[in-house]
Amino acid sequence: MALFIGDFPHTLDDKGRLIMPSKFRNELGKSFVVTRGLEGCLFVFTEEKWIDFTNKLNSRGLSQKDIRSITRFFCSCAMTSDLDKQGRFLLNKDLRSHAGIERDVIVVGVSDRIEIWAKERWSEYCDSEYSDENVISEKFDGLDF
Repeated sequence: MALFIGDFPHTLDDKGRLIMPSKFRNELGKSFVVTRGLEGCLFVFTEEKWIDFTNKLNSRGLSQKDIRSITRFFCSCAMTSDLDKQGRFLLNKDLRSHAGIERDVIVVGVSDRIEIWAKERWSEYCDSEYSDENVISEKFDGLDF
């Protein structure tokens, strides 16, 4: 399983291409999936992790409306991508719009996936209660490790 950690500032070029941090390229593989994420970011999955993710959704069946909605959310705008020789890939307009990405981004490794955030949204998230050490500590205590 791939392990992605760290955060890296980058800038989209005029064609909407983003350079994937070199630290992530080998783990990401030749082809990967980019889709809408939660909290206004984008998720990037290795092909293997994407297949696992969608298999879990599909195993829940079509009879549950919530599962159908979740599947649509993640799959309808998903795109398969690969890196060019310079380590760049194209972010389509729908995905950029979902994440509020215009130019400056932060690429964040989050264990088994990568998140792509508009720089401003990442700053807002980092200043929110969701990244407050005391709140995280309380939530962490409630987890069963």
